Amino acid sequence: MSEIKPGDASSTHKDASSDETDWAAAKAHFENLKSKKPRPPKPIHAVTIGVSSRTLFEMVAERKIYEEEGLEKYVEYQQEHESEPLKPGVAFPFVRALMNVNDRLRDLYPDSEELFDIVLMTNNHAQVGVRLMNSINHYDLNIERFCMTGGQSPIGYLKAYMTNLYLSKDTKKVQEAIEEGIAAAIMFKPNVETKLSETQLRVAFDGDAVLFSDESEIIVKQHGLDTFFEHEKSHENKPLAQGPLKCFLEALGKLQKKFYAKNERLNCPIRTFLVTARSAASSGARVLKTLRSWGLEIDEALFLAGAPKGPLLQKIRPHIFFDDQMFHIEGAKEMGTISAHVPYGIGQKYNKGKLIEQPEIQSK
Repeated sequence: MSEIKPGDASSTHKDASSDETDWAAAKAHFENLKSKKPRPPKPIHAVTIGVSSRTLFEMVAERKIYEEEGLEKYVEYQQEHESEPLKPGVAFPFVRALMNVNDRLRDLYPDSEELFDIVLMTNNHAQVGVRLMNSINHYDLNIERFCMTGGQSPIGYLKAYMTNLYLSKDTKKVQEAIEEGIAAAIMFKPNVETKLSETQLRVAFDGDAVLFSDESEIIVKQHGLDTFFEHEKSHENKPLAQGPLKCFLEALGKLQKKFYAKNERLNCPIRTFLVTARSAASSGARVLKTLRSWGLEIDEALFLAGAPKGPLLQKIRPHIFFDDQMFHIEGAKEMGTISAHVPYGIGQKYNKGKLIEQPEIQSK
């Protein structure tokens, strides 16, 4: 998986100097333009979140027009309704919470560019862009970077935008992003609406195949719990390999430390949760030691020993919960949690612990 910021560490000093010069010129230009709206941070410093238009806004009716009547009718409809703001989508509360954190960071560090930066990543055509822009302005969202690819997949642009996390409703695109080493997840709307914190960004992660690799998950699936417990005990002091979301947790931790440095630990607007089906006494030590070896903190660690996650998540009320198993996602949705499926690892071949039967290939 990529580090916090994807890129080639061997880039020449000359290239870096050229980039700095270009950014300095661009910044000077914007500073000469009077505006109360904060300017987007330099990508190399920011925690960049790429969101699709269908996760940021509710576009069910529009999607139906596209599927039933085709692209031209879809574009025509969007243009005819471009003065009508789209309704908030499943990622909207998460994005709003990110921006609230930015407000706090700017208060403490007025000149810092270590902020969240939201990029709208969409395969919509530019003709649809006006309605998206009008909707963003209607809700006063500070989203200045757009990537509209006119029917092509935006995945190839994720690294160019230095994306730390990509959120979409498209399974294929998310899988492509993960294969490119970028943290990504498929978002699901909860079955019931839950009131979320307006002052604190709350992010919950599963462990295996999300923050960590699926190494231990493979042992559970193939050899059972007893072998898994023995393996984790014997490997307690060997850190687990990183999973697809490790770098995003690392990015959150980096911003948390900026609040700690200002004696704001108890009032930090970012809170992270580990919600894992692991048992604490039997297999929890390796998880905590792995996080320690990475130099990362997690605010709350909940070991459920196989119990359902939905009721705990209902108490946590996260703006987003990441898990690799769809039955955990379904349980979370039922109890009002905004959930994001990470399609990674051996868990994708199983449902509720049972191997998904593959269709037999008929020989000709």
